Amino acid sequence: MSRGVNQKYKFSYLMKIMLEKTDDEHGLTMPEILEELEKYGVTAERKSIYADFQDMSDKFGLDIIKENVGRETQYHVGSREFELAEVKLLIDAIQSSKFITKNKSRELIAKVKTLVSEHQAKQLQRQVFINDRVKTMNESVYYNVDDIHSAINQNKQIRFKYYKWDISKKLVPRHNDEWFVVSPWALSWAEENYYLLAYDEWSGQIKNYRVDKMMKISLIDEARVGKDLFDKIDMAKYSAATFGMYNGVLKKVKLRIENSKCGIFLDRFGKDISFIPVDKEHSELYVDVNVSPQFFGWLFSLGNGVKLIGPEDVVEELKEAIEQFKSVDTLN
Repeated sequence: MSRGVNQKYKFSYLMKIMLEKTDDEHGLTMPEILEELEKYGVTAERKSIYADFQDMSDKFGLDIIKENVGRETQYHVGSREFELAEVKLLIDAIQSSKFITKNKSRELIAKVKTLVSEHQAKQLQRQVFINDRVKTMNESVYYNVDDIHSAINQNKQIRFKYYKWDISKKLVPRHNDEWFVVSPWALSWAEENYYLLAYDEWSGQIKNYRVDKMMKISLIDEARVGKDLFDKIDMAKYSAATFGMYNGVLKKVKLRIENSKCGIFLDRFGKDISFIPVDKEHSELYVDVNVSPQFFGWLFSLGNGVKLIGPEDVVEELKEAIEQFKSVDTLN
């Protein structure tokens, strides 16, 4: 048998063929494997293929299964690094992420699909769509996350321009286009967006910044500050207590709820909260929240079955917010 022009790549091409064209439901016979190799300019004997299969198992942990199908003997890849169900979950996460643009979503999904065989990828095609829900238009957000991680790992501060939407659907700079300089400490996923938690030395506070609204991020040669303040934060409780990732004064509030709504609060604050029975249909509970207009809006969305009953200053703040809302004349 004459040697093919790409003979030195035989092992790599064989692994590629097996990963792309076989799975638990699709195998290749030995003649089919040899034919696929020839497409890459590689020739081989059966004995060498068997040896390569053994090396794939011993050196790379790739399980090549031999199976009799009717009168044929077929070979296919068994277990993979990612199962089909896991790849579906990854694709769902990409599609539902508002901070990833449509273009980047398509690119990531195309890459994720290479984790399974081409046959399994066809099953995913029915699932793959980028719908018309709101997604960020900031193409740089993907790299912003990487820059922020680099700053955290190198213990560096960052500077950036921070933007907001205007009525013309354009991103315009905040604070007269001035640079923001902060010490990044963590990235948090909340309300379907990525947020940076950073220490603002000017105000002496930990603040939240939407990553997709950050532009022109760069590391500066200054060590991060604010570690003592950040170390006091329990990230899980912080995310649950902060609505829309808007900063507010952290307070323990008392709520009275219909028992049928208990699941909403368990989902939001976790199973550590305690329900204090009031009667057969109502209970009271205490939760820590960053009091803000977004928190009040969340309460309103729950309807009549939820009532804020303490502390008094937060109740008064809620009443003032209601009066301000009622007094807004939006049409005249």
